[in-house]
Amino acid sequence: MDDTLRQVCAELGLSRRTIQGYEKAGLVAPSGRNKYGHLLYGKPEQERIQLIRFYQQMGFPLKEIKSLLEAPDSVKKTVLQAQVKKLEAEHTRLLEVIRQAKEYIVAL
Repeated sequence: MDDTLRQVCAELGLSRRTIQGYEKAGLVAPSGRNKYGHLLYGKPEQERIQLIRFYQQMGFPLKEIKSLLEAPDSVKKTVLQAQVKKLEAEHTRLLEVIRQAKEYIVAL
């Protein structure tokens, strides 16, 4: 059974604007409307929304996400591996900044 936009937002912890932004960017489309005219989203659409959100959390902009969603798995794998390396490097850099900040705080 398909869920309304309100239900999807509540289940996924996203705002209406977020999902509407995904629609506007052409990343996802509702599966239909109910008898009251409310937009409906089936399981595939909800899974796609979750995947889009995951890619956003990894740091991909919406334009890249659109091409990534349509890419073959081999391309997705390569792109995701490269992004993980970038995130790991950023994590290492941030850990060093935190360490330096703590040293500075102790010295104050």
